[in-house]
Amino acid sequence: MIPTITTFKWVPEFARGFVRDIRARWAFEEAGQTYAVDLVDFPYVKSPAHRHFQPFGQIPTYRDGKAEIFESGAIVMHICETNGVLVPEEPAARIRAVQWMIAALNSVEPWVMQLAVVDLFEAECEWSQPRRPKVLADLHTRLGDLATALGDKATLDGSAFTFGDLIMVSVLGGLRNTDVLDRYDNLAAYVARGEARTAHQKAMADHLAAFGDQTLLQTIGVEQRA
Repeated sequence: MIPTITTFKWVPEFARGFVRDIRARWAFEEAGQTYAVDLVDFPYVKSPAHRHFQPFGQIPTYRDGKAEIFESGAIVMHICETNGVLVPEEPAARIRAVQWMIAALNSVEPWVMQLAVVDLFEAECEWSQPRRPKVLADLHTRLGDLATALGDKATLDGSAFTFGDLIMVSVLGGLRNTDVLDRYDNLAAYVARGEARTAHQKAMADHLAAFGDQTLLQTIGVEQRA
């Protein structure tokens, strides 16, 4: 069967451009791999049928007739390794790509998400705004460490763009509508380079098209192609 992912048929406007199916779409585009998308709604995602594939009731999921996978990092890694793209040939370089993928998901994304929680998901809670300075300070600590590690390199490992970079750029892309990256010129440039890749542009355009959202294409900087 054609590799198939699930994602939402509709999300609120503030979530468009951020749902994690973009990561799988980007990997497919890097690989030049045809894929299918099952568009599902929120009730289905929490249903036993979906939880068969994703026990936590989230998206995306992936299946290809041989493998059934959840978690965006695992999906991206599988797509890239299956197609031989964004995967270093040298074993030590490959495990460094794995290391950076895990770092993006474990050491950076939780702090990015905490900002989204206080600013969006729980903005109406009385504790959100008092908590925000601490959330922001913690996030800047992580970003400062990452900026130091990146230095003046074009990629995290200083060589080819890998699936570790794809995941890290996607995680940092969660800060797109904020000014958080303004103090980190190298991180902002790193994200801009990643998001300018043709594969990312196509993936983002398809992601937004699923919601029938044309207005965000230019806002996010996606080039429309015939």
